[in-house]
Amino acid sequence: MASSSIAVRELPLFPLPEVVLFPGRPLPLHIFEFRYRIMMNTIMETDRRFGVLMWDPVREEPTVVGCCAEVIHFQRMPDDRMKILTLGQQRFRVLDYVREKPYRVGLVEWIEDAPTPKDLSTLASEVEVLLQDVVGLSAKLTDQLIELPETLPSSPIELSYWVASNLYGVAAEQQALLEMQSTADRLEREAEILLSTRNHLAARTALKDVLS
Repeated sequence: MASSSIAVRELPLFPLPEVVLFPGRPLPLHIFEFRYRIMMNTIMETDRRFGVLMWDPVREEPTVVGCCAEVIHFQRMPDDRMKILTLGQQRFRVLDYVREKPYRVGLVEWIEDAPTPKDLSTLASEVEVLLQDVVGLSAKLTDQLIELPETLPSSPIELSYWVASNLYGVAAEQQALLEMQSTADRLEREAEILLSTRNHLAARTALKDVLS
C-alpha cells in the first residue's frame, strides 16, 4: 500500500491544443492567461512541476494521459506575463479532478513502460536509419540543410521519446505514442510512420528529379 500512495499525487494541469510533451524533451511556454499566471506563481514556490495534457478538440476536453513538466528557467515580464522553459519528466494518468478553478488540479498516477524481455537495439537502429533517410530526402526535396543532432539518445526508450516529440502536425499520433506502455510497440509504430514518410518523400524526390 505504501508504494501506491507514493505513486499518486495532486498535480496542477495545463491543457494545450496540439501539444504533446514527452519525457526528457524541452517545452518553451508563454504564460499570459491570468489563471495560469496564478498557477505558475504557485508552483514556483513548491517543486516547479505541473502536468501538460493535450486538449482533445473532438471531445472538447483534455486527454487522460499527459507528461509532467518541470520549470527549469523562467523570465517574468513587466506585465506579469511569463516566459518559461520546461523539461518533460514522468508520464501520468489523471485519476480524478480535485478542483477545476481557477485552474484544474488532478489526482494523478505515474506510468512507465513495462520491462521488455527482448533486446531492442536492432529495432532502435532500424528506426535511426529510417530517420536518417527521411531527413536526407527532406533536405534534398526542399534544397535545405537539414541535419540530425550529432548524437541521438542511446537508450531505446529515450530514442522513442525523441522521435515521437519530433513528429510534426500529427498531435493525435503523438498522443497515442505517449500513451503506449511498451517501448517496443512505440518504436515499431515509429518505424511504420518513418517508412511511410520515407516512401512518400522518395516518390516526390524521384518526380522532382524527372521534372528538373
